[in-house]
Amino acid sequence: MTNRSFIKEIRRFTFLLTGFFGSIIILLIIFLLLNNGVFDTLSSYDSIDTYADGIYSKNYDVSTLDDSEENLVIKYGHELFINTPKYIGPDNPQPDKEYAGNSLSCNNCHLNAGTKPFSAPLIGIIQRFPQFRGRENKIGSIEERINGCMERSMNGRKMPVLSKEMRAIVGYLNWLSRYSPADGNIEGKGFLKLIIPDREVDLSHGASVFTNICSECHGLDGQGLKEEGSFVYTYPPLWGEQSFNNGAGMTRVITAAQFIKGNMPFGVTYMNPQLTDDQAYDVAGYISQQTRPIKKNLEEDFPNLLKKPVSTGYPPYADPFSKEQHQVGPFLEIMDYYLKTYQIKKTK
Repeated sequence: MTNRSFIKEIRRFTFLLTGFFGSIIILLIIFLLLNNGVFDTLSSYDSIDTYADGIYSKNYDVSTLDDSEENLVIKYGHELFINTPKYIGPDNPQPDKEYAGNSLSCNNCHLNAGTKPFSAPLIGIIQRFPQFRGRENKIGSIEERINGCMERSMNGRKMPVLSKEMRAIVGYLNWLSRYSPADGNIEGKGFLKLIIPDREVDLSHGASVFTNICSECHGLDGQGLKEEGSFVYTYPPLWGEQSFNNGAGMTRVITAAQFIKGNMPFGVTYMNPQLTDDQAYDVAGYISQQTRPIKKNLEEDFPNLLKKPVSTGYPPYADPFSKEQHQVGPFLEIMDYYLKTYQIKKTK
């Protein structure tokens, strides 16, 4: 064999060897991504995209409704949803209808009047009730679920089930759900999936994310923006007396991080998230640690403690981990405990 032939064979062998090990590395990367659920998340995004002519493209514009008796109820329900404090907030002109204790609107969490994917859309919600709720450990009605929001997110009191306002909100939710499947399960319900970092929340990083990104709308003090003379916040306060209380689901780091990842900064969608999982996780933890109203009798929540989400920031718990770890993580350690001890796979 000549030197030239030998060198040629060496190069060929090197090329084949590089290709072999390169393939092994690619397969290893794919395995790790699959193991961490990345492709599950991506495939769910793709499946939502096929709904472009589906459930989210239906007509949810109340201005197209005439003024029949039924439609007036629906329109009032929509108005309550968008401008909640104007009608049932602390500054509304009828004190007997002061059901909300702050000036938040339903639309502050359930974006686009309850029709945005991955912002807890309310399309199909009627078909999903009655529903078992772990927080109460019983089957609850849609009216009870609404009043859960009133007492927690709105930091207020229950609305009478037969009140004009309750009937209007339920009427609006019925109208939103008119195209939904029988079981109410639609693509994009709930919040966006998030790979939970296996670490404690980095509060310093969370503060930096808030200052550099979130404060543009919510202010450096987190108190949001409300135009002078308006009942409604353009951008809601994230802590303080006008925010949701510590019994609200949005105080849980994992829940808040999922909402933030799919919806913030305001205007982004599940298809173009701007924050990484780590950014969403840390800023959610930072927000959850700020001062907010205290709800009474939180120890009565989750009578069956095994159903309590791991990032619930208040005791008691069915595990040996501290309140601080339940507030700022690491959460995967707690999840692993429930899986090994109770054979319960926790996701939030």
